[in-house]
Amino acid sequence: MTALTVPDGVLIGHLTPGTDAWEEARAGLCITATEIAAVVGLSPWMSRFTLWHRKAGLRAAPFEMTPAIEWGNRLEDAVALKWQDEHPGFIAAPAGTWKHRERDWQRATPDRLIYPQPADPFDIPEQAEELLEVKTSPMGDEWGPSGTEDGVPIWYRCQVIWQMDTLGLRRTRFGVLVSGHDYREYTVDYDETEAKILRDAAETFLDEVRNGVRPPIDSADDTYKTIRVQPDSFEDVDVEIAADAAARYENAQAASKAAAAELTAAKSVVLDLIGTGRRAVVDGRRIAYRIAKPDGTTKSLNPYKQKEAA
Repeated sequence: MTALTVPDGVLIGHLTPGTDAWEEARAGLCITATEIAAVVGLSPWMSRFTLWHRKAGLRAAPFEMTPAIEWGNRLEDAVALKWQDEHPGFIAAPAGTWKHRERDWQRATPDRLIYPQPADPFDIPEQAEELLEVKTSPMGDEWGPSGTEDGVPIWYRCQVIWQMDTLGLRRTRFGVLVSGHDYREYTVDYDETEAKILRDAAETFLDEVRNGVRPPIDSADDTYKTIRVQPDSFEDVDVEIAADAAARYENAQAASKAAAAELTAAKSVVLDLIGTGRRAVVDGRRIAYRIAKPDGTTKSLNPYKQKEAA
């Protein structure tokens, strides 16, 4: 069996997520594919502020193993096998963790490497051809129609552009399982312009970490969590703060209460109009959907995101 290679990447190893070796390969002044969207402010899970603290070796919002992440991990092999079943003549093999041959700080751990099915089942071609990313989604509201390149969420596009740039491959296939039964596929081709934007942003970010230039505080929930874990003790004293910061906080509190009250009223109106239906629609555009309890009453009313509603 020959060793699998890629044009620009160097294999660090096949590391188990959560192990010391896996953490070491991702720690320090490097940027991984799952971090690059945070670098450019496009990640829905991690803010630039939180990532900066992690890379600086400071306390940050802790990783939380949610049910969605757990089941995404559990279902990865099954979805990858589905993709392989849909594409006879190709094999999708576990990829391992890689770094760029020249840029040691550029790291990636793709889900799978794709290569042609060899005539000899005990042989593997010397070089992978493409990447496969496996995703799961409870509702699919962030994904566009199956088969479209622009149907891939922007944060996942950042991830795979980074992976392709790290390994030197030029195409990524997606196998996506929505709601446990809706299987979709997408393709993203490498874009050198986008890759350079991401590389430049990553280098600027790492320079800011080295120089202690902290990103501004933003509205992300994990930024708040990162700030919450910074002090390891407190003193029972009054601290004078700037008047504009105090006014911003007090105004936001008042606006939040007013917005919460209006949202409750608006949801009540929509639920009343839905009646026994499942979804609220305006001119063919889906606005909201209900999740029902076993007894038929409503557990919650949830909004459709713009891409899914359109």
